[in-house]
Amino acid sequence: MKLKRSPLVLGLLSLGFTITLNAAPPEPTTLKLWPDGTPSPMPVKSEATIKQIQSYGGATPTRLTDISDPTITVYRPEKPNGTSVVVAPGGGFMFLSYSFEGTQVCEWLNSIGVTAVLLKYRTPTRDDADPFTLPVQDAQRAMGLVRKHASEWGLDPKRVGLLGFSAGGNLAGHAAWDRGTRTYEQKADVDDARGPDFVVFIYGGGFLDKTDKTKFREGFSVPADAPPAFFLVAHDDKTNPIEATMLYLEYKKQNLPAEIHICTKGGHGFGMRPAGNPINDWPQRCADWMRSMGWLEPR
Repeated sequence: MKLKRSPLVLGLLSLGFTITLNAAPPEPTTLKLWPDGTPSPMPVKSEATIKQIQSYGGATPTRLTDISDPTITVYRPEKPNGTSVVVAPGGGFMFLSYSFEGTQVCEWLNSIGVTAVLLKYRTPTRDDADPFTLPVQDAQRAMGLVRKHASEWGLDPKRVGLLGFSAGGNLAGHAAWDRGTRTYEQKADVDDARGPDFVVFIYGGGFLDKTDKTKFREGFSVPADAPPAFFLVAHDDKTNPIEATMLYLEYKKQNLPAEIHICTKGGHGFGMRPAGNPINDWPQRCADWMRSMGWLEPR
């Protein structure tokens, strides 16, 4: 005997099916990195820095500066696979390119099941002798918070990546490769601020000698326990392709997992902007690499 469903039941089933199809991912959540105050004071901006920021057009909704209270914003996909990536926009340690190197990157990561964590790190810091120090503090803190909340957010604490563009790439490199010291005092509420489990280095720099671009700056080396790395840069981006190649070769010498892409055209700062060049397909290349490493498999 075949049972007939009433129009009301069919309507409810149809409504439920529609709701399931259109289910939205959770709304982004923003957390302060240092609710009790940052461990280091911000440097005072010099006149040169003020003028340089103004020369770029100053702060806009997509270009942020004067960040003294850093945060992370967590973008969770509808079906998280357990991998997370902290995203560090570039901006020369003067400002953050918050759209093309930030929010749009998080949307792409969500599309491949990765939980994206957009880092709004302290800036400007270019007047510091080491302008990366405070931003690296913030990146380490961000990774510690992600690992602290891993169970709550459905994440694997051993699959936390760090993706950086330009100055954000420099930040990511320091967080991944510097050893021996931690850049801030360990806090009781975040007990895991180790480096990233993998790093994505997009047109980053800052590790070459200032006068001789054929060698690394004094005291820098890629450590034997460096995390897997993905390097991408354009051939026409000044000395950045030299730097990416040298970093990759250090990985190769030590038989560490790494992948490098150098495309003829692209320049610097392209982010997620579509320009019709092969390099603009970098998100697909990066996703292919992450898949090959097993980070897109469900946790």
